[in-house]
Amino acid sequence: MTLDAVLVGLELSSPDPAALARFYEATYRMQTADDGELTVCRGAQRELRFRRGPANQLLAARFALPSAERLAAAEQRWRDAGLAPQRDAAAGTVQLIDPAGHALIFGVKNPTSDTLAADPMAARLQHIALRTPTPEPMLEFYADKLGFVVSDLVRDPEGVLRAAFVRADEEHHTLALFRAPQAQFDHFSCETSDWSALRVWADHMASVDVPLHWGVGRHGPGNDTFFMVRDPDGNLAEISSDLERCDPDRPVGLWPHAAKTLNQWGVAILRS
Repeated sequence: MTLDAVLVGLELSSPDPAALARFYEATYRMQTADDGELTVCRGAQRELRFRRGPANQLLAARFALPSAERLAAAEQRWRDAGLAPQRDAAAGTVQLIDPAGHALIFGVKNPTSDTLAADPMAARLQHIALRTPTPEPMLEFYADKLGFVVSDLVRDPEGVLRAAFVRADEEHHTLALFRAPQAQFDHFSCETSDWSALRVWADHMASVDVPLHWGVGRHGPGNDTFFMVRDPDGNLAEISSDLERCDPDRPVGLWPHAAKTLNQWGVAILRS
């Protein structure tokens, strides 16, 4: 059984938060507000927060569970697994720190958050990806202790783990881990309704003179169609559609470390 948690927000550090905000206002149709030391960009079912600091670093990821009861059960599960969750009673959240130092903040889902006006450009924040030189302890933390479920693994001919895809609900991955020389943020993805909506988003990127950096393509793990753009800090931002939904008894998939695994249709970005 998964946690049944969904990704609802990210906090990234940036040497120029205002430049990132302008980029996401144009590309992801978000509105910006300053909140003390944070620059906050919000759209329907997507929120990005930027704090001044080094580029390409995830500071925090925010998740929502269906109810306070599910959050309390998850907190007890984490304590039983030897973790040290910190509860913020005022905010109604529970925070943990992963092996790379990222804050993971779990709260309760807003019952109105799924309500969207009919919009061909609706897109909800769905997953993140991280680069790490040591994916094994990260995978152990998320899968064995936090309670995410492994969907697919990518291994090279020597059996070395090159990528892992883990899920917190029925969607194929909430988090992707890529082996890479440096630990850094890789990308976030917003899931849109279907292939037609993906095309509308691609046309929108063209209308604001932002070229597609990767795609349109189709990932192997997850089987989703996608494209990515690159923001001023070099972070990748993805629009995806038709991501695989996994049955509870779905076996873990194993993929070769090859370009075609990451893009069934063409060129790929191999992190290592």
